[in-house]
Amino acid sequence: MRVTIGQIKEMKRKGQKIPMLTAYDYSTARAVDDLGVPIILVGDSLGMVILGYDSTVPVTLDMIVHHTRAVTRGATKALVVADMPFMTYHTSVSDALRNAGRLIQEGGAQAVKLEGGAYMAETVHRLVECGIPVQGHLGLTPQSINTLGGYRVQGRTPAAAKQLLDDALALEGAGAFSVVLELVPAPLARLVSQALTIPTIGIGAGPHCDGQVQVISDILGLVPDFVPKHAKQYVRLGDLVRKAIGEYTADVQAGTFPTAQHGSTMDEALLADLSAEVETLRQKREPRG
Repeated sequence: MRVTIGQIKEMKRKGQKIPMLTAYDYSTARAVDDLGVPIILVGDSLGMVILGYDSTVPVTLDMIVHHTRAVTRGATKALVVADMPFMTYHTSVSDALRNAGRLIQEGGAQAVKLEGGAYMAETVHRLVECGIPVQGHLGLTPQSINTLGGYRVQGRTPAAAKQLLDDALALEGAGAFSVVLELVPAPLARLVSQALTIPTIGIGAGPHCDGQVQVISDILGLVPDFVPKHAKQYVRLGDLVRKAIGEYTADVQAGTFPTAQHGSTMDEALLADLSAEVETLRQKREPRG
């Protein structure tokens, strides 16, 4: 039985903190799902941590659909939320409906996430009206990085803080089941969380949000030379991976791997005719003195 948006809302009502993690493939999704994480995000962050782009902007709808399919095959209990990529929901409500529908029908997601505040309220309302749960995203909105001019904390001025609160209330009013707050000052995130009846999910927004989301590559240390300020590195998996690859390479080069225990055997008498054929071929190839 999958986690539902109703259960996510109930977690806030009961004061239960909500863990959320990204996943981009089948095996990772299985691990996250098996450990009881209630929400898995197939984030457009895959453009950076999986595909090597310098932002989320190049990520296409087909990419998200592809990775969401893999995640939903691996996760059978968590609520899977798929990011709507850049310009897949901005041009018109009908485009947003069509593209969100693909994430649900083809990708197998149970909800979508989109960036933007009050100006996206009509789109959010229509998606929800058509049966597509929506998670909002405020604060630092990575798809707008070219406008924002960098990955900076948002909402630090009175006017910006008021706008963020108004945007959060607009998303709630439009029917969003939760709102991600990214790189928002902790005191502001606390006030927004108190104002909303739906959960807030923080990333770099302090401890007062109703839940937290992290990019799984960050908490696993898969990129050891970069740790975002908002992330806690629970293991340096990148170092372990490099160590294992180095040992494997050395073993192959030294001829110590594989050994007999890594393969299978058969009665070599059954290969007598074939062995003779191979020997004949070998002799033909030998240079004549």
